[in-house]
Amino acid sequence: MIRLLVALGSAVLSASACLADPVALYQRHCVECHGENRLGLIGPALLPETLGSMRGTALQDTIKRGRNATEMPSFQDMLSDQEIDALSAFLKTPLKPAPTWSIEQISASLIANDDYKATVKPVWSADPMNLTLVVETLDHSVSLVDGDSFEVLTRFKIPFGTRGQPKFSPDGRYVYIMSRDGWILKYDLYALQEVSRIRAGLNSRNIALSHDGKWIAVANYLPNTFVILSADDLSPQKLEHVQGKDGTPSRVSAVYLAAKRKSFVLALKDAPSIWEVFYGPNPPHYGFAHDWRVEGPAPNKDPFPLRKITVKSLVEDFYLDPSDEYVMGASPSGIGGQVVDLVIGHKIADLDLAGLPHLGSGSTWKMGERTVMATPHLREPLVSIVDMKSWETIKQIEMLGSGFFTRTHENSPYVWVDVFFGPDKDAIQVIDKQSLEIVKTLRPQKGSRAAHVEFTDDGKYALVSVWEEDGAVIVYDAQTLEEVRRLPMRKPRGKYNIGNRIAGVGTPEN
Repeated sequence: MIRLLVALGSAVLSASACLADPVALYQRHCVECHGENRLGLIGPALLPETLGSMRGTALQDTIKRGRNATEMPSFQDMLSDQEIDALSAFLKTPLKPAPTWSIEQISASLIANDDYKATVKPVWSADPMNLTLVVETLDHSVSLVDGDSFEVLTRFKIPFGTRGQPKFSPDGRYVYIMSRDGWILKYDLYALQEVSRIRAGLNSRNIALSHDGKWIAVANYLPNTFVILSADDLSPQKLEHVQGKDGTPSRVSAVYLAAKRKSFVLALKDAPSIWEVFYGPNPPHYGFAHDWRVEGPAPNKDPFPLRKITVKSLVEDFYLDPSDEYVMGASPSGIGGQVVDLVIGHKIADLDLAGLPHLGSGSTWKMGERTVMATPHLREPLVSIVDMKSWETIKQIEMLGSGFFTRTHENSPYVWVDVFFGPDKDAIQVIDKQSLEIVKTLRPQKGSRAAHVEFTDDGKYALVSVWEEDGAVIVYDAQTLEEVRRLPMRKPRGKYNIGNRIAGVGTPEN
């Protein structure tokens, strides 16, 4: 009898282990939408690199309950809690060997919208420079808002996990939107139709668009590549494997546009190096102290010549000054940073910034005769004000908590900063740009996270996100700081006004 009970117990355990086998569960329930190799098909890639923002039990909850307004179903009636836990752990396990994504695979991933028909004029009558895109992350959609009437002109689907700033063509007609699993979507705002999409990587950081609207630069975490696409048909033009001077593979921290230099600037996350990729007709020579403004024949036939600058330490995040000649880089240690002169290719100053400054969302303006930049800090309740000539921190403003975004406008006397982390997450603090004093603390919705400010094209109104599932975009009078209107939205993450983003007003990248 004892032997029989032991045998039965073993059989039960074996069956339970089989039921919780994550590979079998994936093949049975996930492969059709997410692919044999977890790199994504209809659904997104299911890799640690693309699921990193799903903390705690978020992934288990998604498997159990599904996602509203998507093709992701609920599995709570099909899978036990044990199976869901096993599947979740499997999805957060890195692939070995690390997957690759070649230029041929990028080309093959292109999906054109066969129903797309271009129009000569917009199908709407709003001011094309005063439209604002609101990214709603709950159901992966974008609302296109008229910046004068604040009416929603359309709402369209975007790829899962969209992040980073959408980029607009110089005439404002097309917008390019990137998802964290590497899809680049081209959308015609005149016709209100998707044009096409292509997958430029498996886990992407952000994109930049050349000043003439011809080229899209894509920074990838996985694989370790940098890609340039044609903005016209999204065809890949260049793929560069990213590695340090000693051959160490590296992710790309970010890529930003240096329009005055006709180049893309990127920092390596895992190697002390800054790269510059030129797309203009007369890229500079790379000799010591060469000034890029001196014209001369291109030194090679590569249409996108690459320049590599070795720096003293790693760069976690960075900011390009308004002249496009200086890179302000934050240290991954969270303490200090450096300024690199792109003309001579060397570090010229250290930055006295603690608490991991989020330089990529900094804002610049004139304060008297000098230009200054404000940056929030991710680990300290501060906003630091930096002189853009001496590179000295001229003031640290104590905030209610650490923040993520700053935003200003040339017609606004204020810079707006969120308090993204901590108990005062529902606060937006408004700072006078000349006195550098906090003049008002706004609380758009008590207890709900408030973040990411955007202005209308003329700077008359400021838009703030209530970053919740049943959230809203709150419209404020940018001078009186009084609420004007409230637009219900589904977890509105970022807002991007076409005129401001094309003009580079305030110059934040987020």
